[in-house]
Amino acid sequence: MNDYRGRWSRLRRRVISVPAVFGCAVVLPITLPIWLPVSVILDLARARWRLPVARLLGFAVIWSWVECAGIARAVSEWVRGFSGDPERNYELMSWWTGALMSGLRATTGLRLEVGGSDALTTGNAVVLSRHASLGDSLVSAWVLCCMAGLQPRYVLKKELLGDPCLDIVGLRVPNCFVDRGAADSGPELEAITALSDDLSSASVAVIFPEGTRASDAKRARALDRIAERDPARAARMSALKHLLPPRPAGSRALVSGAPGADIILVWHTGFDGLDSFSGILRKLAMAPRPARLVARRIPRSDVPDGADFEVWLDKQWLRMDADVANELATV
Repeated sequence: MNDYRGRWSRLRRRVISVPAVFGCAVVLPITLPIWLPVSVILDLARARWRLPVARLLGFAVIWSWVECAGIARAVSEWVRGFSGDPERNYELMSWWTGALMSGLRATTGLRLEVGGSDALTTGNAVVLSRHASLGDSLVSAWVLCCMAGLQPRYVLKKELLGDPCLDIVGLRVPNCFVDRGAADSGPELEAITALSDDLSSASVAVIFPEGTRASDAKRARALDRIAERDPARAARMSALKHLLPPRPAGSRALVSGAPGADIILVWHTGFDGLDSFSGILRKLAMAPRPARLVARRIPRSDVPDGADFEVWLDKQWLRMDADVANELATV
């Protein structure tokens, strides 16, 4: 397994990421008289009346300042000897997600509606969530931390450690940053299983079973790979229109680590197409519509173990895909 928690690994990352963030926080405001009129002119020249480039750069300013403030708060906790306090770190995580969500609302007009909030009234659950964009992991953290008051433990790709706040605070609380290209997935799966080992009524473990952001091209490639080893499953999952076929190994590992935990399934709309820079600009150029996130809780007694878990997960994903399709048909 990758040694991302090692002292030298952390130092190598942070000696680059932290100065880069502080540099952005200084340079972007100073150069605002240059980039703001230029971005507005570029937007208007393309008849993008909602000024998506200017909005995105505006969020970049907010993001850099939130990151700097988060780093400063994390260092302050370390200096005072509180860096190992889970409650303080989750409080900092909640502040960080809330500040970034406020920035998104201010610059993009994001509005989020949450359905099935009763599924999130308590923890001791494994959350299996749809993954469609660069921002839906932030949105899920905001819902779980700020709205539900829970303490989430995430299975995330190790590349996200390039974000210094995720790197610093994300390693102070239980999270698992996996190497998706690892030749031997055994150690990664063992770490995922350990992540959910001691869930309480205040905590949940979260994974995105699709493994990457959904798109039509990725869906086609995933189905082709599945067809090579399991044609029957490929045929079954070919009905998917919006989600990707779930990768069962990580979900099964996380669920097996918490035999007494319920399952919470999460899907959302409003973030489709935000998987690339061009997609974000196209979305921002459109009149904003409310995003929607829906959670559904399933008692553990209704979730099979072993080989039957994969079939069960596929059925849930097909249902979620249909729910997404129905929701999109109404907007």
